[in-house]
Amino acid sequence: MSIHSPPTVYMGRLALHEEIDTGSDVYLALGLKEKKNGTLEKPPVLEILSILLERIAKKNEMLAQSKVIEDVMTDFHGIRAPEMGVEQYLDRLFRHAACSPSCFVAAFIYVDKFLQRKNGYLTSLNVHRLLITSVMVAAKFIDDAFFDNAYYAKVGGISTRELNKLEMKLLFDLDFRLQIPTETFRKYCLMLEKEALGGLMMESSYWHDCKISIPNHLSESIKTPSCQ
Repeated sequence: MSIHSPPTVYMGRLALHEEIDTGSDVYLALGLKEKKNGTLEKPPVLEILSILLERIAKKNEMLAQSKVIEDVMTDFHGIRAPEMGVEQYLDRLFRHAACSPSCFVAAFIYVDKFLQRKNGYLTSLNVHRLLITSVMVAAKFIDDAFFDNAYYAKVGGISTRELNKLEMKLLFDLDFRLQIPTETFRKYCLMLEKEALGGLMMESSYWHDCKISIPNHLSESIKTPSCQ
């Protein structure tokens, strides 16, 4: 299956308490300033996130194998890890979901908060489902326009029914608190920038308080990708 023309577009609203200054150095470095000509140029934040998430997932899986941590199964877990890596998956979401670069930072924050609440860990069994769900939710709250769930499900490689269920699961576990304080958004951006500048994030005391920084997990594959 392939992605064809997008379905109906709906209007959304901002998830931040106030609009971010995309002229700020950190936001420019991450590529969060949208192009006025509408070109789909891949922002640096995608590569930073993909490297970071893959590293976290591998580390958590090693810790789980050595019994240092015990993973908590959730609705976001697949039976097996997908063939498609996180970088390819994020690229696909960016190309086809047509959401703003800021959505990926917001999605990262939502995933972190979800895992903290569930005492869960990011792994290769849950990362893909967490990404498609959190990116979709972020797009609905940050961007001026977004697609229906059926379209996002096709992009993400899961059924519409499953994505509907995962969306409600994420929303309820976050208590529907999707607004992100501007300072929180900036802190996450600063940590991502540090990650890009040399992998300093793991040494930061701030990240020791973030569930996503040491444990977490996911699963999926794609043609329209398929999640097992």
